[in-house]
Amino acid sequence: MNLRERLMDYSLGNHLRLYWRLFRMRERTGSRLLADVLTFFLNRTAHKRGGYIGRGARISGVPSLPHGLHGIYISRYASIGKGCRIYQNVTIGEVNGRAPQIGDGCLIGANAVLVGDIRVGGGARIGAGAVVSFDVPAGATVVAQPPRVITRD
Repeated sequence: MNLRERLMDYSLGNHLRLYWRLFRMRERTGSRLLADVLTFFLNRTAHKRGGYIGRGARISGVPSLPHGLHGIYISRYASIGKGCRIYQNVTIGEVNGRAPQIGDGCLIGANAVLVGDIRVGGGARIGAGAVVSFDVPAGATVVAQPPRVITRD
């Protein structure tokens, strides 16, 4: 990425490199005080960009967020695999302290809602606007209104 692209990325508010660095630092710290301070900065950064990632959320690697944290809510109980792509206004929510477990390489479209104790298999694609409250097999595509699986690899 050249300097011009970096400046454009940063000016759009989607520059999250520092955010993920602090996120990983919070995961590794053994100090409760330092974890609280890092949580404060993470919450302020996410709030500034209109998103929220819960303190206990387990995220492998760095997810691709094409629109930054704009409107993204990830429950503190959620687990997200490596290489996931999450678009704007996505909710990964909890029901009774249970949240989705998302596999590696998934795509979650804009305005999608995933709630409850569900598993989304690796490589699955959740279409824009889908409300998913059931398990999704690996490699499947789920579309909205009503949500249904339309393909399986």
